Amino acid sequence: MSLTSVIKGWAGEAMGAVAHWAFLDKSIYFPLDNLTLPTKNGTTQIDHVIVSKFGIFVIEAKNIDGWIFGDERSSEWSVVKPGRKFRFQNPLRQNYRHVKAISAFLEIEEDRLHSLVMFWGECEFKTPMPANVMLRGYASYIKGFDKPLFSDDEVVALVAALRSGSLPKTWSTRRAHIESLHARHSSTTTCPKCASALVLRTAKKGAAAGSRFYGCSAYPKCRHTAPYAGEN
Repeated sequence: MSLTSVIKGWAGEAMGAVAHWAFLDKSIYFPLDNLTLPTKNGTTQIDHVIVSKFGIFVIEAKNIDGWIFGDERSSEWSVVKPGRKFRFQNPLRQNYRHVKAISAFLEIEEDRLHSLVMFWGECEFKTPMPANVMLRGYASYIKGFDKPLFSDDEVVALVAALRSGSLPKTWSTRRAHIESLHARHSSTTTCPKCASALVLRTAKKGAAAGSRFYGCSAYPKCRHTAPYAGEN
């Protein structure tokens, strides 16, 4: 990861943090930014978490310029700029791991957490996106959840648990997290998306029929796949 990428990522995270405080009632919504939590197979870094009695909002911030193409099920999305095109991990899949990590860390049900992806920068969606992927209307979307899921005392306890359980915000923590990412994505036993077991499968149709690949055991909820290096 280049220094430019790190700085650009921090800029997106900072803009998200400002949005929290500017448009959300501080007596109801409690934002926590840049959390790195330990997981059973490494660490996971979460841009923003907002704890409220209406649930825990888990937010992935993307600071990207260009036209954005993607859909909910694709493993990768695309960004197109004049004379350039590149791919990046589907942020919904990326944030799904964050949701699972917080659910496991706090020992609460996943349906009490709300996933949200917010894009910053000079970007435009060129394909339809789910309601929880947005360019604007961030705070309004969060306020749209009005069913109480936690008591006031539970909110206080959840905020305290996340603050105390998060790793220090240091360069060594970031470096260890990047090393954890490399190890996780090269694993042939554990899904990097949801931490479920990977199993060896055989494609039954299409151009790849008969070839083998690793698939997540949580399919169809998790659709992560990885190539099988044992092919001749």
